[in-house]
Amino acid sequence: MLTRRHMLQASAAGLAAMMVPSLGASGRAHAAATATFEVMHSEAEWRKRLTDDQFAVLRQEGTERPFTSALLHEERKGQFDCAGCQLPLFASETKFDSGTGWPSFWKALPGSVNEITDRSYGMTRTAVNCHRCGGHLGHVFKDGPAPTGLRYCMNGVAMTFAPA
Repeated sequence: MLTRRHMLQASAAGLAAMMVPSLGASGRAHAAATATFEVMHSEAEWRKRLTDDQFAVLRQEGTERPFTSALLHEERKGQFDCAGCQLPLFASETKFDSGTGWPSFWKALPGSVNEITDRSYGMTRTAVNCHRCGGHLGHVFKDGPAPTGLRYCMNGVAMTFAPA
């Protein structure tokens, strides 16, 4: 059932999508470019390992268009892993429909993600990167459901799903 809340969230997601580059270089240097991670590859190697869309999000901090992810409506039991290094990130039990158009979770698996202050586009947000490879996954917001009150708003293309 389409509610007023869903319409407002969809409108906000659409506006956000217009402000954010679609699956392309965001013009910002990747936050993980100078850090050291367990899994590291050259840009050329990442390009070989990832699809163009995965590379744009994971390595260039792009954003997929809302409501386009195959994982948005994934409801089976299992886990969501980093598409760059296969590190388990989120359990299916923590996934919820935020109405924003991106797969959302209320809790990350312990030790799976790093959170980094992102001051791009004239706002302050918290970016979420994979702990093992530094790949950009999305952002976390403090407007999610109980028990954490968090909404990890992830790019579906940055993840894969492994059914239980």
